[in-house]
Amino acid sequence: MSAHAYVSELFSLEGRVAVVTGGSSGIGRAITGALARAGAGVVVVARREAELRATVDELTAEGCRAAWVSADLSTAEGVRAGADGAAQAFGEPDILVNCAGINLRPPMAELGEDVWDTTMAVNLKAPFLLGQRFGPGMAERGYGRIIHVTSQQAHRAFVDSGAYGVSKGGLESLARSQAEAWSPHGVTVNTLVPGFVLTPLNRSLASDPEKVASLAARTMVGRNGLGEDFAGAAVFLAGRSSAYVTGQSVFVDGGFSVH
Repeated sequence: MSAHAYVSELFSLEGRVAVVTGGSSGIGRAITGALARAGAGVVVVARREAELRATVDELTAEGCRAAWVSADLSTAEGVRAGADGAAQAFGEPDILVNCAGINLRPPMAELGEDVWDTTMAVNLKAPFLLGQRFGPGMAERGYGRIIHVTSQQAHRAFVDSGAYGVSKGGLESLARSQAEAWSPHGVTVNTLVPGFVLTPLNRSLASDPEKVASLAARTMVGRNGLGEDFAGAAVFLAGRSSAYVTGQSVFVDGGFSVH
């Protein structure tokens, strides 16, 4: 077997279908591109139509299979509509990536119920509902990959973790519960844990050069993250080669978490 054939057998996603929420910007867009270029038909679910179109147009111009669905993931009705629309594009998915999130982090003393409820709805309830929609089907077919994108705040508190950190901690617990339920049936569930990544989600922090520099200094590689840093990890967790990896938090953070 040639090296190319061996690598393709390990990591190719040909014939698979993926749904990526928040897949039109930041880390999500990088993951969308990686899965599509690895051969999967990818449906991007997010709110802003202009970004959705731009993401899908870029991929289809390269010959990839890609489609988009605009959905509001802050409500149960929006999640269900988005899921149904996503399944209509290429069929029921084999891969679900939950990357959509909101990053509202007022000081704890100023944290109100509105911010708490909205954060939990988008960052935790939407992934739960999407898992309930797609996970049983994956288990019935004997193959599935669920990947949640979480945060350092799931493990440690800093820069006003607030409700955001709680939601991401809950998402990692959800991953373990889903793994317990569905991994015996061929469905692995894992989380990707970024360090500080320069994305629109972190716009407020990114506007402070001193903070950006101090966060980079906390890594072992000496820089903050980029969306493209998640491409290989996402393809690995989405494919057949990760069949024995489940219930895990995979840190893609340049050593931030251990420095």
